Amino acid sequence: MTDYAIVVLGALAHRQGEVLATAQIASLTGLTQTTVAKVAKRLQACELLETKRGVNGGYQLTGDPAELSLTMIIEAVEGPIAVNGCVDGAPDPCAVSNCCFMSNQWNKVNGTVRDALHAVSLAELIDPSQLFPLPLQDAVPAEELPVSAR
Repeated sequence: MTDYAIVVLGALAHRQGEVLATAQIASLTGLTQTTVAKVAKRLQACELLETKRGVNGGYQLTGDPAELSLTMIIEAVEGPIAVNGCVDGAPDPCAVSNCCFMSNQWNKVNGTVRDALHAVSLAELIDPSQLFPLPLQDAVPAEELPVSAR
């Protein structure tokens, strides 16, 4: 689901400021409308998307893609990041944590993983212009592109 969330967020980042219906997002991303709706609900519940009601309603990115970290996206879709049951905040705490010599070390590992994911923003993770190219009529003719881009 995290992969789908990144694709949905990428489509909305590409159309920053626009409100898109689930059908439009599905068309842009190639996902089913059901999948888009499911992912968008989770992202909206965590305030990464906002909804607009009415005839021209749909979803809109709430903030700047550069401010939206991979940690925020993962936790919106999957819940708290926990490399195993021994870390603080894990949904299913480890049954042997009181006698395990590793139990105190997993928080350090989990913190490092979270920090690495937090350092990557949606803007860095995707290039919406590559994911959602311009329609053919809007594309720049190859002869007008710099030689390095051909």
